[in-house]
Amino acid sequence: MLHVENKNFFTLFILFMLWMPLTAGFAASGEGIFNVKDFGARGDGVHLETAAIQKTIDACAKTGGTVLLPPGKYLSGTLFLKSHVTLHLSNGAILLGSTNIQDYPETRPDVEFYGKSWVTQSLIYGENLEDVAITGNGTIDGQGSAFKVTTKKKPDRYRNRPYVFWFVKCRNVRVESVNLQNSAKWMQHYQMCDEVTIRGINVYNHANQNNDMMDIDGCHNVVISDCFGDTDDDALTLKSLSGRACENIAITNCVLSSHCNALKMGTESHAGFKNISISNIVIKPSQSEKMIYGSRQGTSGISLEVVDGGVMDGVTISNVRIDGPQVPLFIRLGNRGRIYKEGMAKPAVGVLRNINISNIVASAGDSIGCSITGLPGHPVENVSLSHIRMIFPGGVGSEAAMKAVPEKEDAYPEGTMFGDLP
Repeated sequence: MLHVENKNFFTLFILFMLWMPLTAGFAASGEGIFNVKDFGARGDGVHLETAAIQKTIDACAKTGGTVLLPPGKYLSGTLFLKSHVTLHLSNGAILLGSTNIQDYPETRPDVEFYGKSWVTQSLIYGENLEDVAITGNGTIDGQGSAFKVTTKKKPDRYRNRPYVFWFVKCRNVRVESVNLQNSAKWMQHYQMCDEVTIRGINVYNHANQNNDMMDIDGCHNVVISDCFGDTDDDALTLKSLSGRACENIAITNCVLSSHCNALKMGTESHAGFKNISISNIVIKPSQSEKMIYGSRQGTSGISLEVVDGGVMDGVTISNVRIDGPQVPLFIRLGNRGRIYKEGMAKPAVGVLRNINISNIVASAGDSIGCSITGLPGHPVENVSLSHIRMIFPGGVGSEAAMKAVPEKEDAYPEGTMFGDLP
């Protein structure tokens, strides 16, 4: 209730007009907003908040709306997102991944893909959802360094390390503005999703092995823009881990750093990559001096790889500044032939064609050189390179200039795989 000493009618009228929109705004802001603290969350960073946050998500899902994390620290295990729910982290809100693997129940999506037997956990999970979002200026910290890798044996070394989030077969997914850091494995995996928008996020991922920034896997109709990424493993990565290709993807206005590959299509390529546009990218050295994989300056700036069958067709890359990686550009058609489900036949050699790369300025960090390589009877086709300037340190010597380059048909694809090129 307003209390006004001056009873002048004009003063009352002005104050009333100012007061009405303010109160109306407060009323409207409460509609469809579900504050986790109203459902028992403390935000102290000590008590496990999984149950309280999940209860909030479940309540929000009944009508649709926004789950609000106000400023504070929220320790949590796996959260199952629901359709028509936006998870919003306010400025000053930090969602902390639990360091106890028991807080991450195994989840096995109803799809076949390479890694299904050992990729089973994440901090935030969604499958067969629509209209979901993660937004806000807050932070999600996976606390991934707590999950120790105790063996070099594959695939055991990949187990019990959760993603920060994992979306499978979802439609209309939006991730905006959040800060993401310290995953135990890949930061985020978008798998077989449609209509995905990722905008304005900031990723720092140097906590553990396999610390990718982002993996877009068999998704259609994706827009990624205005993002910052600094990772130990690959930064912005497109994959095809199953029989579904990555198609119709636009990536623009990003700044990327990686100890491995900054922009990468592959390594897995089972169905391939079609209609991809990438523009206005800056690739620069990582801020982290600690390395788990790769090299201090990064392995490659741009890597385009088809080695497990599949078709790469219709890729346009333009306006890229590459500073530091050992190999600025690497294009590889190989024949590793990895299968993604038990009992399937080894895939035939894939196809890599119709690649247009222009307006690239690169300063390489090593003398290796760039390569575009196919196999006997399986050439890389229709690659256009224009307006490209690359500077290398040189100093290889005449011995490298005379050597034969091995085929390495079934080797893991990497820009450094042939050593110094003639």
